Amino acid sequence: QVQLVESGGGLVQAGGSLRLSCAASGGIFSTYIMGWFRQAPGKERESVAAISRSGGSPYSADSVKGRFTISRDNAKNTVYLQMNSLKPEDTAVYYCAATGRGQYYGGRDYSAPNRFDYWGQGTQVTVSS
Repeated sequence: QVQLVESGGGLVQAGGSLRLSCAASGGIFSTYIMGWFRQAPGKERESVAAISRSGGSPYSADSVKGRFTISRDNAKNTVYLQMNSLKPEDTAVYYCAATGRGQYYGGRDYSAPNRFDYWGQGTQVTVSS
């Protein structure tokens, strides 16, 4: 069973950048498909990005495409979310997620929270206007 710990959240002005990290332990990191989700107050948890076990075929949701990039370093057991050109509507708690199930044919198949089995505790991102 893998444990996930997010870091890197904080307060940033609109137009700024942040890089979130998610460190994994307790499992073989390279066997997990990884994803990032976010949840704003009063809203459902939504997919932000996903990435295959090898790091290929990164996926970004339409709402963040061109601004957010997911990547992973299997040697460091870490997945990242680089967030640029941040907007106030990006304000949310951001969660890292992992699953060992299935084959990754494209990140859109992993846009539902129920595709993932393991979750971090979340990190707050607040974007001020």
